[in-house]
Amino acid sequence: MRRPHGSLEIGLRAFGVFGTALLATGLLLVAGARTAKADDAKPDEAKDSKAAKPVQLAVIELSGSYPEGAGEAGLFGEVSENLNRIIERIDQAGKDEKISGLILEFRDLELGRGKAHEMRAAIARVRKSGKKVYADLRSGEASDYLLASACDEIVMPESGTLAVAGVRAEVTFFKDLLDKLGIQAEILQKGAYKGTGEIFTRSGMSREFREDIDSLVDDFYTQLIDTIASDRKLDRGRVKDLVDQGIFSATDAKAAGLIDRVAYRDQLIDELKKSMQASEIKLVENYGKKKLDEDFSGFNGFLKLMQMLTGNEPSQTSGKNPKIAVIYAVGEIVDGKGGGGLFTSEACGGDTMIKAIRDAESNPKVVAIVLRIDSPGGSALASDLVWREVVTCKKPIVASMGDVAASGGYYIAMGAKKIIAEPGTITGSIGVVGGKVALKGLMDKVGITTSVVSRGKNSGWQSEIDPFTPSEREAWSKSMDDMYRQFTTKAAKGRKIDLKHLQDDLAGGRVFTGRVAVGKKLVDSVGTLDDALAAAKSLAGLKPDEAVDRLNLPKPKTLLESLFGDSQEDDEFIPPRLQSRLGKQLGSLGRTYGEAEQFTRLFNRPAVLVLPYRLEIK
Repeated sequence: MRRPHGSLEIGLRAFGVFGTALLATGLLLVAGARTAKADDAKPDEAKDSKAAKPVQLAVIELSGSYPEGAGEAGLFGEVSENLNRIIERIDQAGKDEKISGLILEFRDLELGRGKAHEMRAAIARVRKSGKKVYADLRSGEASDYLLASACDEIVMPESGTLAVAGVRAEVTFFKDLLDKLGIQAEILQKGAYKGTGEIFTRSGMSREFREDIDSLVDDFYTQLIDTIASDRKLDRGRVKDLVDQGIFSATDAKAAGLIDRVAYRDQLIDELKKSMQASEIKLVENYGKKKLDEDFSGFNGFLKLMQMLTGNEPSQTSGKNPKIAVIYAVGEIVDGKGGGGLFTSEACGGDTMIKAIRDAESNPKVVAIVLRIDSPGGSALASDLVWREVVTCKKPIVASMGDVAASGGYYIAMGAKKIIAEPGTITGSIGVVGGKVALKGLMDKVGITTSVVSRGKNSGWQSEIDPFTPSEREAWSKSMDDMYRQFTTKAAKGRKIDLKHLQDDLAGGRVFTGRVAVGKKLVDSVGTLDDALAAAKSLAGLKPDEAVDRLNLPKPKTLLESLFGDSQEDDEFIPPRLQSRLGKQLGSLGRTYGEAEQFTRLFNRPAVLVLPYRLEIK
């Protein structure tokens, strides 16, 4: 018998369905609330978790001048610091996931404007990775501060001093001293602004010399003001006022907005610990710096010793990626193989440069070349031979200019497919100078006499005793005229500039900063070595993101080669770091001796392409 559907049963069924749905909904709400509470708790838990973890900060000391170049060979090369190596360490900190930030310690840093721009770019890459960079600036001048201002924060101890007092150029003249000694400097120049010899032939600047210096100082000053205003987010007029004030205590520098914190190292770490919510700040001192393994015991020790002596560097030749050769032209350009002296900087040998270009051209893995130049010029002959190798090379060459690429340094660059300069590169100086020093007056004073037997009207043109005769002067001048014609003609052709315009407005020994040279069409663009590598990659037909390896040339000399090789310099066996330390100890006396040594080394040729003066921008 069928049971009738009573209202009570229908109600119970309806309630059962509704109750089940209500119960299910309630359970979901409770679960959701629990999930929400759990989710709400996650940020605090994550925060607590983060606070419970120690934070690692890389610490890199910046000191010295960081020379350009491939560095030393072997194990010594692994621990020696040059510009390339210090930038690698900074970049490594930006890529290292274990590192949360970077502290740069400024300690007696000596950088030109080109190198400073390269390091500023490296700091910018670390900041772009999301990590903060802190400048530990105990005290500093404009060159230090321009680099420190690229960091997120600048920290100074209470006792620190900041000197940002503008730009100053000092030129020392020796004519009066030479007159007292009875020495006569016979210097000829092609180009009114090519004042290389003026320091020996005048007691002060000529009008053209002063005009050249004035234009350089003016642009360096403009770059200083613009950089500080941009980095520190200060009004440009305010920055000018601060630069005029010049010298600041740490407290005054902070009040002026030039630095961010007045703190000692331990105080900085305590403050960072709080701001980073870290349980501990671990400092990785000397981050990325390789240490020399001094254990030479046993067979493995013997192998390490042999590597140190022979400079075996397998990393330079291994790898499947295409290579871009970076050829360094550093120092004065001289004939032969080059080298360095105790008081003079490294010299760039023309033969060494030619061999490096040919090695890169013959290497099947090398697809392009970057010619990195940090040179004031030198021998006209050596510069011209290197230029010829550049223009005839079948692989694309991009010139990258460092602190200075002037006169002969510009000569070897102008044959490249593209020229990229740093904003503060000193470049140009298209002109020729030549001459000699006559010692007859000095020798007469001290009682030394010379007897001469000669044939030929101009046989005494290189005599170190007698000054030029009118005929010798005319012959020498004609030789320099021809060299000047070659320089200007090749520059106009290579840079696609009207010859008359170049001779009238750009040559004559005039010098420019890299930023100004771009507007003069002497340089294609402003940029870093990385920008030059990217341009070389493009000229080689590679994609921007395609992996390439670097091949640094010329290959550095090994310890054995430095000790027993056929060096042209007597002092080359003295390690560069010891030379630098001795030079610092002797100060201006060592520099003066070095300038005299440089003068005698360069002015033994009919024509010289060298920067009109030794210029240090601080």
